[in-house]
Amino acid sequence: MQIEWGQKVHQLSGGDVLLLAPLAVAMQTIREGAALGYELHFCRSQDDVKPGINVTNYEMLHHFEPILFDGVILDESSILKSFTGKIRTELIESFAYTPYRLACTATPAPNDYMEIGNHAEFLGVMSRAEMLSMFFVHDGGETQKWRLKGHAEDVFWRWVASWGVVLEKPSDLGYPDDQYVLPPLTITDHVIEAEGEPAKTLSQRQKARRETVAERVAACTEIVNASSEPFLVWCDLNIESEMLTAAIPGAVQVTGSDKREHKEKSMLDFSAGKIRVLVSKPSLCGFGMNWQHCANMAFVGLSDSFEQVFQAIRRCYRFGQAKPVQVHMITSSREGATAENIKRKEADFQKMVAEMIKYTKDITAESIRSTERETTEYKATTPIIIPAWLRSEFIAC
Repeated sequence: MQIEWGQKVHQLSGGDVLLLAPLAVAMQTIREGAALGYELHFCRSQDDVKPGINVTNYEMLHHFEPILFDGVILDESSILKSFTGKIRTELIESFAYTPYRLACTATPAPNDYMEIGNHAEFLGVMSRAEMLSMFFVHDGGETQKWRLKGHAEDVFWRWVASWGVVLEKPSDLGYPDDQYVLPPLTITDHVIEAEGEPAKTLSQRQKARRETVAERVAACTEIVNASSEPFLVWCDLNIESEMLTAAIPGAVQVTGSDKREHKEKSMLDFSAGKIRVLVSKPSLCGFGMNWQHCANMAFVGLSDSFEQVFQAIRRCYRFGQAKPVQVHMITSSREGATAENIKRKEADFQKMVAEMIKYTKDITAESIRSTERETTEYKATTPIIIPAWLRSEFIAC
């Protein structure tokens, strides 16, 4: 969808379009675009830009002149979620005068509404501060806690529907789902019994994770080594990654300290089936990649980030997946309420998606299905009087 949007902008304006994506996702986008008949260009700097759609990584933005583009596309635009972040500010300021802007994300504001405000500001609709003052009230002493005004909920979502849309499947617009029905998703909890009381605080959970690494890694290794199919293994601690890679034959790990070339090559090799088991953190490889060839994954422990868990699962559980997807979540009995926190945040996310679809569905469907141009018939009833100063005499040559 985003490539077609960029193509239309290029055709309409005659100008160039810049598509920003996470590492490795850029090359994946170019390959998948080519399979659909689109020509996209990978660029590392402004000197590489060609007419049409140009693709680069977010890390390369400082090598470009944003003012020279007529359109910009943010792939995995949840990068805007941090309202105090450097990248968020750079993106908003860099493309403030770009005529056409598109932001695409699978997880809009999973826990709160700040990300919606950042998207509105990036698109030039309204600043985040204006959105908060118009629709929200401050809830208590925490600076990031805001809630919708009681009378403003309906108005707020209609405002969001005026510039954004949420789609989960074609039936959201009244079309048949056909090939867009996903296979079953099975999430299996593996709780490793460990001595000690369940953690109640974040620091206690982190301590429990560090002290139960060996047991959780052993449980995961047994599951992965019993399979011959592609497998994604997600972890959060470096020691987990190192032990898993050593215990699983042929496994390749991607860490934050790796060079960009190794990260990109490893992810693309996994896509191509050259690597059977990829071990990494959701924060590194859990966004943007399409790995429908893989239907098995394991989490060796859980963080409190619902977004990272959701995105990591969606690398495999997405349209085009032909097999039932198996997800193994391996935690210790000491890790406390981590799973409950994830489930609570998922419930908040599903509520938000339902609200957005409810308010945007009819508006979007009406817009898409509209086939007639709105016109007003004009009937001239007053004769045109040409002023003397505008008249000219015919001069015969």
